[in-house]
Amino acid sequence: METYIGLLRGVNVGGHNKLPMKTLAALCEAQGCTGVKTYIQSGNVVFRAGAKAALGFAGKLKAEIKKELGFETTIILRTAAELRAVSENNPYLTPKVDTKFLHVLFLADEPNLVDVVELSPACDREEAFSLRGREIFLYLPYGSGRSKMASYPFDKKLRTVGSVRNWRTVLTLLEMAEK
Repeated sequence: METYIGLLRGVNVGGHNKLPMKTLAALCEAQGCTGVKTYIQSGNVVFRAGAKAALGFAGKLKAEIKKELGFETTIILRTAAELRAVSENNPYLTPKVDTKFLHVLFLADEPNLVDVVELSPACDREEAFSLRGREIFLYLPYGSGRSKMASYPFDKKLRTVGSVRNWRTVLTLLEMAEK
Protein backbone atom coordinates (compact mmCIF):
# COMPACT_ATOMS: atom_id res chain seq x y z
CA MET A 1 0.00 0.00 0.00
CA GLU A 2 1.24 3.43 -0.94
CA THR A 3 -0.04 6.91 -0.21
CA TYR A 4 -1.35 8.89 -3.17
CA ILE A 5 -2.56 12.43 -3.68
CA GLY A 6 -5.36 13.02 -6.17
CA LEU A 7 -5.73 16.50 -7.64
CA LEU A 8 -9.03 17.10 -9.40
CA ARG A 9 -9.19 19.88 -11.97
CA GLY A 10 -11.97 22.45 -12.04
CA VAL A 11 -14.02 21.12 -9.12
CA ASN A 12 -16.19 23.51 -7.10
CA VAL A 13 -14.87 26.56 -8.96
CA GLY A 14 -17.25 29.46 -9.43
CA GLY A 15 -20.29 27.35 -8.55
CA HIS A 16 -19.57 24.85 -11.33
CA ASN A 17 -18.77 21.13 -11.18
CA LYS A 18 -20.01 20.78 -7.64
CA LEU A 19 -18.50 17.83 -5.86
CA PRO A 20 -19.00 17.57 -2.10
CA MET A 21 -15.85 16.29 -0.46
CA LYS A 22 -17.86 13.61 1.38
CA THR A 23 -18.96 12.31 -2.01
CA LEU A 24 -15.38 12.38 -3.30
CA ALA A 25 -14.21 10.42 -0.25
CA ALA A 26 -17.00 7.85 -0.71
CA LEU A 27 -16.16 7.41 -4.39
CA CYS A 28 -12.51 6.79 -3.47
CA GLU A 29 -13.45 4.29 -0.77
CA ALA A 30 -15.71 2.46 -3.25
CA GLN A 31 -12.58 1.87 -5.37
CA GLY A 32 -10.82 0.19 -2.47
CA CYS A 33 -8.87 3.18 -1.20
CA THR A 34 -8.26 3.43 2.53
CA GLY A 35 -7.41 6.28 4.88
CA VAL A 36 -9.19 8.71 2.55
CA LYS A 37 -8.88 12.37 3.56
CA THR A 38 -9.95 15.43 1.59
CA TYR A 39 -8.62 18.95 1.84
CA ILE A 40 -10.67 22.08 1.17
CA GLN A 41 -13.40 22.11 -1.43
CA SER A 42 -11.25 22.29 -4.56
CA GLY A 43 -10.79 18.58 -5.17
CA ASN A 44 -7.79 17.39 -3.18
CA VAL A 45 -7.78 13.87 -1.83
CA VAL A 46 -5.14 11.81 -0.02
CA PHE A 47 -5.54 8.04 0.21
CA ARG A 48 -3.76 4.72 0.44
CA ALA A 49 -4.06 2.07 -2.25
CA GLY A 50 -2.23 -0.86 -3.73
CA ALA A 51 -0.38 -0.44 -7.00
CA LYS A 52 -3.09 -2.27 -8.96
CA ALA A 53 -5.89 -0.07 -7.61
CA ALA A 54 -3.86 3.09 -8.20
CA LEU A 55 -3.14 2.13 -11.80
CA GLY A 56 -6.76 2.52 -12.91
CA PHE A 57 -7.83 4.95 -10.20
CA ALA A 58 -7.96 8.18 -12.21
CA GLY A 59 -9.97 6.71 -15.07
CA LYS A 60 -12.41 4.93 -12.79
CA LEU A 61 -12.93 7.97 -10.57
CA LYS A 62 -13.46 10.19 -13.61
CA ALA A 63 -16.11 7.77 -14.93
CA GLU A 64 -17.86 7.62 -11.55
CA ILE A 65 -17.97 11.40 -11.23
CA LYS A 66 -19.44 11.65 -14.72
CA LYS A 67 -22.03 8.97 -13.90
CA GLU A 68 -22.97 10.26 -10.45
CA LEU A 69 -22.64 14.03 -10.89
CA GLY A 70 -22.83 14.59 -14.63
CA PHE A 71 -19.60 16.45 -15.30
CA GLU A 72 -16.11 15.56 -16.44
CA THR A 73 -12.93 16.35 -14.61
CA THR A 74 -9.30 15.38 -14.80
CA ILE A 75 -7.63 13.56 -11.94
CA ILE A 76 -3.87 13.90 -11.58
CA LEU A 77 -2.10 11.50 -9.22
CA ARG A 78 1.15 11.86 -7.35
CA THR A 79 2.67 9.60 -4.74
CA ALA A 80 3.70 11.03 -1.40
CA ALA A 81 7.34 10.64 -2.49
CA GLU A 82 6.67 12.59 -5.70
CA LEU A 83 4.98 15.37 -3.74
CA ARG A 84 7.92 15.42 -1.31
CA ALA A 85 10.26 15.92 -4.31
CA VAL A 86 8.08 18.81 -5.51
CA SER A 87 8.33 20.44 -2.07
CA GLU A 88 12.11 20.07 -2.05
CA ASN A 89 12.77 21.23 -5.62
CA ASN A 90 10.88 24.50 -5.98
CA PRO A 91 13.42 26.81 -7.64
CA TYR A 92 11.70 29.91 -6.27
CA LEU A 93 11.67 28.86 -2.63
CA THR A 94 14.23 31.21 -1.10
CA PRO A 95 14.29 33.13 2.18
CA LYS A 96 13.41 36.36 0.35
CA VAL A 97 10.32 34.98 -1.43
CA ASP A 98 6.86 35.22 0.12
CA THR A 99 5.43 31.71 -0.37
CA LYS A 100 1.93 33.06 -0.96
CA PHE A 101 3.13 33.90 -4.49
CA LEU A 102 4.27 30.35 -5.28
CA HIS A 103 2.10 27.91 -7.24
CA VAL A 104 2.60 24.55 -8.91
CA LEU A 105 0.88 23.37 -12.07
CA PHE A 106 0.75 19.58 -11.86
CA LEU A 107 0.69 18.01 -15.32
CA ALA A 108 -0.84 14.64 -16.11
CA ASP A 109 2.02 13.72 -18.44
CA GLU A 110 5.62 14.70 -18.94
CA PRO A 111 5.70 17.11 -21.89
CA ASN A 112 7.50 16.60 -25.17
CA LEU A 113 10.78 18.56 -25.41
CA VAL A 114 9.71 20.20 -28.70
CA ASP A 115 6.60 21.60 -27.00
CA VAL A 116 8.65 22.79 -24.03
CA VAL A 117 11.00 24.76 -26.28
CA GLU A 118 8.02 26.57 -27.79
CA LEU A 119 6.58 27.79 -24.48
CA SER A 120 6.33 31.58 -24.46
CA PRO A 121 4.10 32.89 -21.69
CA ALA A 122 3.94 36.62 -21.21
CA CYS A 123 5.63 37.34 -17.89
CA ASP A 124 4.91 40.57 -16.04
CA ARG A 125 7.87 42.20 -14.33
CA GLU A 126 9.44 39.61 -12.05
CA GLU A 127 7.13 36.68 -12.81
CA ALA A 128 8.81 33.40 -13.62
CA PHE A 129 8.13 29.77 -14.38
CA SER A 130 10.23 26.64 -14.36
CA LEU A 131 9.28 23.28 -15.82
CA ARG A 132 10.69 20.28 -13.98
CA GLY A 133 9.37 16.91 -15.10
CA ARG A 134 5.59 16.92 -14.73
CA GLU A 135 5.43 20.13 -12.70
CA ILE A 136 5.57 23.78 -13.63
CA PHE A 137 6.65 25.96 -10.74
CA LEU A 138 5.19 29.46 -10.91
CA TYR A 139 6.35 32.59 -9.15
CA LEU A 140 3.64 35.26 -9.38
CA PRO A 141 4.81 38.12 -7.12
CA TYR A 142 1.83 40.34 -7.92
CA GLY A 143 -0.75 37.61 -7.38
CA SER A 144 -2.37 35.15 -9.73
CA GLY A 145 -5.40 37.39 -10.26
CA ARG A 146 -3.32 40.09 -11.97
CA SER A 147 -0.89 37.79 -13.72
CA LYS A 148 -0.85 37.32 -17.48
CA MET A 149 1.22 34.21 -17.04
CA ALA A 150 -1.34 32.64 -14.68
CA SER A 151 -3.82 32.46 -17.55
CA TYR A 152 -1.30 31.12 -20.08
CA PRO A 153 -2.51 27.76 -21.46
CA PHE A 154 0.53 25.75 -20.39
CA ASP A 155 -1.30 22.45 -20.55
CA LYS A 156 -2.71 23.10 -24.01
CA LYS A 157 0.69 24.18 -25.33
CA LEU A 158 2.27 21.08 -23.78
CA ARG A 159 -0.53 18.80 -25.04
CA THR A 160 -1.48 17.49 -21.64
CA VAL A 161 -3.77 18.58 -18.83
CA GLY A 162 -2.87 20.13 -15.53
CA SER A 163 -4.21 21.48 -12.30
CA VAL A 164 -2.74 24.34 -10.24
CA ARG A 165 -2.28 24.39 -6.49
CA ASN A 166 -0.87 27.18 -4.34
CA TRP A 167 2.19 26.44 -2.25
CA ARG A 168 0.29 26.27 1.03
CA THR A 169 -1.98 23.59 -0.42
CA VAL A 170 1.01 21.61 -1.73
CA LEU A 171 2.60 21.60 1.73
CA THR A 172 -0.66 20.75 3.49
CA LEU A 173 -1.31 17.81 1.15
CA LEU A 174 2.24 16.59 1.74
CA GLU A 175 1.75 16.82 5.49
CA MET A 176 -1.51 14.87 5.22
CA ALA A 177 0.17 12.23 3.03
CA GLU A 178 3.06 11.74 5.43
CA LYS A 179 0.93 11.24 8.56
